[in-house]
Amino acid sequence: MSQYEEPGYSLVASFDNFEIRSYETSIMAITQRSSSNYQGSSGGFQIIANYIFGGNKSSQRIAMTAPVHIWNESSGTPKLAFTMPSQYSLNELPQPNDSRVKLCVNEGSLIAVFKFSGLAGNAKTQRLISKFESILSDQGIEIVGDAKLAIYDNPWSTLPFARRNEIQIPVNFED
Repeated sequence: MSQYEEPGYSLVASFDNFEIRSYETSIMAITQRSSSNYQGSSGGFQIIANYIFGGNKSSQRIAMTAPVHIWNESSGTPKLAFTMPSQYSLNELPQPNDSRVKLCVNEGSLIAVFKFSGLAGNAKTQRLISKFESILSDQGIEIVGDAKLAIYDNPWSTLPFARRNEIQIPVNFED
């Protein structure tokens, strides 16, 4: 179990190899990554880490949360985001010093989730996204947004077999 706060959700449906969750509305700090490669954070992690470790107009430290989300928007723009702790509203968060950090409301939504462990390298992540999109299509579940890689554990201090990762895809789903 993570020592960090995670976004709130309720389980909507469970399948053999994935589940559908209804996520609560949250606030995210988002930045653009320098590469569309899923391996590593391509500089984006440090940009947002600087924000939460006091690189903001109030010099306020903000608690780390999990997971870190990494994705490539359909427009081709590679992104990385941290969910902000639930205790904050958008107006209560300090403004970033770095203009590359954008704070935005992430409206609650239905997300299909495929869990996996181990390393989340680029080739593996792309393969799992394609596989999961095929599974959803075969189940007749409509994909309505960009797939995200969700990384829950510190890659430098967690053994690969113990790492918790997910592919998360926004969907339309009726039980």
